[in-house]
Amino acid sequence: MKIKKTPMEPDDTPGEARIRNINRMQRDFFSKRVDVFDPPLPQGVPMRLKQITASAKIKKGDMILDIGSGTGILIPIIKEYEPEKIYACDLSQVMLEKLKEHYPYVATIVSDARNLTLPAGGIDVVFINACYPNLVDKKGVFTNIGRMMKNGGRMVISHPMGKKFIGILKKKSPFPLDDFPQKHEAEMMFAAHGFHVEKFLDEPELYILVAVKQVKSNFLPFPKGDIQNI
Repeated sequence: MKIKKTPMEPDDTPGEARIRNINRMQRDFFSKRVDVFDPPLPQGVPMRLKQITASAKIKKGDMILDIGSGTGILIPIIKEYEPEKIYACDLSQVMLEKLKEHYPYVATIVSDARNLTLPAGGIDVVFINACYPNLVDKKGVFTNIGRMMKNGGRMVISHPMGKKFIGILKKKSPFPLDDFPQKHEAEMMFAAHGFHVEKFLDEPELYILVAVKQVKSNFLPFPKGDIQNI
């Protein structure tokens, strides 16, 4: 009897050379389109971004990590909750330089999320908004997120235009994009990293998945990788 693999199994992860190549393609692609993400946003998106941020239940003094932050579409909304610190991570230095112009209080990090070396157990909330399909080494990314997060921390995976929008992007994208997981897929893949799926919303123009870190991991040493703080 053939056993169906979950989307997170190691042999589904591309080789290191392919991961680096796809990351380079994405970095170059988005760095050349930095102005595309300037306001005004499509109708309804600002309200849905507020709904996404609210789902994290940020408390005053929390430590926040925004993965795939780009030019910082979530940053001003996150700031309203008075976190202690906001880290913004992206592959594109150009994107983060623009973010820094508007939001100088944010600590920006040019890196693949799998290589982040933030201290273990220090992050309360992680946002992965509109970039889950772009994460090439998902196993590496979620392993590292689990290392960095506090027990009880909340990870929010979202898209303010829904899963169908990714289908449109796939037809034009020069690099591969994955689909957002269905609920049962998410429950399986994130359980392997010590997360429980607390909320799952899949509407035509909004996708929100909230996963809560349940158990203390055996934290690994800081992963190797080139990281640059701006």
